Amino acid sequence: MLDTLLPVLLFTALALAALGAVRRVRLWRQGRSSSVPVLKGLLRVPRRYLVDLHHVVERDKYISHTHVATAGGFVLAALLAIVVHGFGLQSAMLGWVLLAATTSMFIGSLLVAKRRRPPPSRLSKGPWMRLPKSLMAFSIGMFVVTLPTAGILPEGVFQQGLGWIAALVLAAIIVWGLGEMFFGMTWGGPMKHAFAGALHLAWHRRPERFSDKTGGEHRSTGLKALRLDEPDAKLGVETPADFTWNQLLGFDACVQCGRCEAMCPAFAAGQPLNPKKLIQDMVVGMAGGSDARYYGSPYPGKPVGEHAGSPFGPIVAREGTSLVDAETLWSCTTCRACVEECPMMIEHVDAIVDMRRFLTLEHGNTPNKGAEVLDNLIATDNPGGFDPGSRLHWAADLNLPLMADKKEADVLLWLGDGVFDMRNQRTLRAFISVMRAAGVDFAVLGNEERDSGDVARRLGDEATFQTLARRNIKTLAQYRFSRIVTCDPHSFHVLKNEYGELGTSETPATYHVQHHSTYISELVSANKLSFKAWKGGSVTYHDPCYLGRYNGEYEAPRDVLKALGIEIKEMARSGYRSRCCGGGGGAPITDIPGKQRIPDMRMEDVRDTGADLVAVGCPQCTAMLEGVVEPRAEIKDIAELVADALVIDAPVGKADSTRAAPALALEETS
Repeated sequence: MLDTLLPVLLFTALALAALGAVRRVRLWRQGRSSSVPVLKGLLRVPRRYLVDLHHVVERDKYISHTHVATAGGFVLAALLAIVVHGFGLQSAMLGWVLLAATTSMFIGSLLVAKRRRPPPSRLSKGPWMRLPKSLMAFSIGMFVVTLPTAGILPEGVFQQGLGWIAALVLAAIIVWGLGEMFFGMTWGGPMKHAFAGALHLAWHRRPERFSDKTGGEHRSTGLKALRLDEPDAKLGVETPADFTWNQLLGFDACVQCGRCEAMCPAFAAGQPLNPKKLIQDMVVGMAGGSDARYYGSPYPGKPVGEHAGSPFGPIVAREGTSLVDAETLWSCTTCRACVEECPMMIEHVDAIVDMRRFLTLEHGNTPNKGAEVLDNLIATDNPGGFDPGSRLHWAADLNLPLMADKKEADVLLWLGDGVFDMRNQRTLRAFISVMRAAGVDFAVLGNEERDSGDVARRLGDEATFQTLARRNIKTLAQYRFSRIVTCDPHSFHVLKNEYGELGTSETPATYHVQHHSTYISELVSANKLSFKAWKGGSVTYHDPCYLGRYNGEYEAPRDVLKALGIEIKEMARSGYRSRCCGGGGGAPITDIPGKQRIPDMRMEDVRDTGADLVAVGCPQCTAMLEGVVEPRAEIKDIAELVADALVIDAPVGKADSTRAAPALALEETS
């Protein structure tokens, strides 16, 4: 009986899965075109799955072992089941291998079941609660039916005596398992991520994230430019179908593990954003319907069941029901904590900025002070609306060398719009004193420098960003320098990762850009600086998102602090899991309310260490953390700590002139 029924069940499940796959692909193909190497991408899936994806998964050892046992067992068991029971290749050796694969899968299913008793709040419930049972059903059914093939039970055992009853029960168990594993993989259900996830790895929007050639960790974090000169081009994403088809595929690959939710600062602060639900809302919009069947955590303050959409309907509707509320999109700080944690390597931030672009460029709908800041950038080239000719007023006593006079220098110091903020001026003064103590050949653009465009781009105003960027690129092309150094991780990221796409053959925009902590670390390694012994209190270090997660720089700031003799008291969330200060992505400008402030939560992380001082490396982080109500730890930029510890071998007056001498001498010889 089973000899006849099992092949029918297997091939019926495969046929239905194939039909579901066609339907799924059609849903994805509603999106805009995107050129991807189809065959080459498919060939690279094994490496991307086993290396890059598991590089993220193995951060949680329990889940890593569970995934290896379950997924590895299922893939091998499914293939062998088709060969042995589908095509009837009865081999004792294959039978034993199939038994081992189903055993591995069963052990994995037990681990899945244990993880969900009780399930952590970040895990979706509903259909996901049946997944352990479905995994068990498939593994047990295939194990038992393979026992005769392996020679453990006699052939025809299920056709003798009460064997037909056992055969029917066994067939029912197998149907249950096949339904979830094959049918559900392409028609919807907990296993949907297996099919969509594999293809997402093959045709990822950012293939450069994968270690296909050289191995090791790769980064691709710069936003992709809009082609503003294309006629009739839609500026940003209005409907789910406005995403590229492989972005829709990426959304469909979500496993709803909730890692992004657990790391999101906006969600923790009670703002109306949950990155997991946002991705699921995009899936709902792609297929059409409402979020009523979403079984995870909702957006804070927004019940499930109130949102709906369709592939070609607006995501944020001006009237009526929206797929996503505008304030959800504006809650994001673009910190990339969600992207860093996602085991399926989904690009949440790209999607959010794409949707912001439409709201800003097409509707002019930027909340709170957003419109004012964008108007200031257009009128004065800085977000505060200050006189652009006053960019160097704070440094009147520093006699800063100008690129317009020198024409070339080893270091071009990018000042950023912190020049208009009295607190950040202290950081810039400290860093300039450090460079002069080290005899660095540097110069600044002065009034020629424009805003880097970071804020405009994150707020979705791609047009203003590209205008600012092209002006800066044109200015930089006039001068010769070895590197650009800046105290602002946001400017650092934009100059390093986002200007290049806007360059031309006449004015290329690829620069060697460094954060000031990295450059100071190099000066320390070259013995260009000497320090007094650290006599301050205990210190912790806050990783800026745009230096750490965006650019992978975690060690240089810590190396500098260690060179000062500081023993760092690390926060529980540090490094790639650092909690955002709340200052990125234009969040302080859009100012979406929540139950608490993100910087207040970060300062609680500081208090847990008992540290007296927080070392920072970003003007946004400084502003956000110093905005926390006292009593709290003192906030100092790394440059300030280094400047305070400098040992100058000459009397103060002479030391001051000595530090200024290299720059002044270069001015005289230029």
